[in-house]
Amino acid sequence: MTGGGFINIAAYLPEMARLQPDRPAIIFPAENRTVTFHELDRLSDRIAWGLTALGIGRGVRTALMVPPNPELFALTFALFKVGAVPVLIDPGLGLKNLKSCLAEAAPSAFIGIPKAQVARLLLGWAKESLTTVITVGPRLFWGGATLSELISKNPDQPFSMAVTAADDLAAILFTSGSTGPPKGAVYSHGNFSAQVEALRQVYDIRPGEIDLPTFPLFALFAPALGMTAVIPQMDFTRPGSVDPRTIIDTITRYGATTMFGSPALINRVGRYGAEQGIRLPTLKRVISAGAPVPATVLERFSRMLEPGVEIFTPYGATESLPVCSIGSREILEETSAVTNQGGGVCIGKPVAGMRVELIRISDEPIAVWHDDLKVAAGQVGEIVVQGPQVTRSYYQRPEADRQAKISDPAGGFFHRMGDLGRLDEQGRLWFCGRKSHRVETAAGPLFTIPVEAVFNTHPAVFRSALVGVGLKGNQQPIVCVELENGVTGNRDTLRKELLAIAASHHHTAGITTILFHPAFPVDIRHNAKIFREKLAVWAAEKMS
Repeated sequence: MTGGGFINIAAYLPEMARLQPDRPAIIFPAENRTVTFHELDRLSDRIAWGLTALGIGRGVRTALMVPPNPELFALTFALFKVGAVPVLIDPGLGLKNLKSCLAEAAPSAFIGIPKAQVARLLLGWAKESLTTVITVGPRLFWGGATLSELISKNPDQPFSMAVTAADDLAAILFTSGSTGPPKGAVYSHGNFSAQVEALRQVYDIRPGEIDLPTFPLFALFAPALGMTAVIPQMDFTRPGSVDPRTIIDTITRYGATTMFGSPALINRVGRYGAEQGIRLPTLKRVISAGAPVPATVLERFSRMLEPGVEIFTPYGATESLPVCSIGSREILEETSAVTNQGGGVCIGKPVAGMRVELIRISDEPIAVWHDDLKVAAGQVGEIVVQGPQVTRSYYQRPEADRQAKISDPAGGFFHRMGDLGRLDEQGRLWFCGRKSHRVETAAGPLFTIPVEAVFNTHPAVFRSALVGVGLKGNQQPIVCVELENGVTGNRDTLRKELLAIAASHHHTAGITTILFHPAFPVDIRHNAKIFREKLAVWAAEKMS
């Protein structure tokens, strides 16, 4: 948000507190607790005073390990207000990844609940860099300050936030590590501000709406957009195992107008809603991201919504979001038929301000952009993007920057998404899978999404995954299949049916091996991205 020649993402909060002071900013049903915009702004101010007193200020990297609750919101805005740099790591990444991420970020301060503090001590998290510790909850044997002390000991008066510029470091957000080690994407205040404005414009979000965010990072956008965030009672690290009744009851009770959920959560809630004939009349929009959402899942969830209400599936990544967006109406009425024939998943047109190009597929670094990199119209290529919400670098990862960033002589840079796609005549982008997941056969490359969509049309298939066994350039394509729950048909018969479907499409006709897998390994953050690398190892063992 701009004002007085500076951009600080925290500036959205006092502005919303001025516009709608008594409206709830956060509703926390687990504790029957409501915090208004005015209260959240003042609470973050008091915390900001306390952080400053402890030496946490401009540029101080601060690990934040607090579950979604009002304190998380207040702490995050307070850190932005003082100009500190929150280090945000998904706890679902696992202990080993958490330790390596914290070692890489080398935070000076650590703010966490007692459980996180115990883990920090026992596992040696960031022990070389930490100088300041704050506990959200009771302080035990590890010392340091507590959040309650910061609140009680500091003045209840406005805090003059740090004057930060658009390019100033705002936060370090670690990727999910679904296709490699987690990396810390360096966010500037300008990146965050561009994201807020893009979400507002693309989805017509207005102050006074009520949001049900089931992913912690998206929850933090709600106050900046002027929405009331209702924090559901759920395990945020396992969205695919959520109790659908809790989500539906929370939507109904609080009249949620917006909901964000991973494809796994949307699938689970949609199945229950369809079985029970449930309607959700207050929802104006649903947003789902993290992996492609099958048309069957969109259709099933849509039955609970009012006519004209859509499920939007934005495309992007931790390093850049949103890039494109498309609504369920366009998918169900038009693009899903092309998807089922192997045309890829349509992810819509680029959002305003985003430039999307497709370049020749390569695993090598590209130092400087030139137009000769682009592929011909309609051809599958690697997706690269440029725009204000695209992060400039990874923290302390120069080799990752070399692989992912392309300098633009005209100014700025392109980010290589690591995804493959094609553009159609209408300017829509069609997702064809991760670049690292392509299978290089003797007959040419095969791309995951176009291949898998063909097999997913079989009613007994829950999902499928293309993997390659052998050396690149001569890999054997294998399709792993996870069946729908309750399917008990003869596997040999199913295999023959699937191979018959494959034979009817040019790009899958050469696939002759089907392996049935009991339950695909998926990412922890969204429970939806398939770990094809693990499936490839499993398939190789099965074939040996």
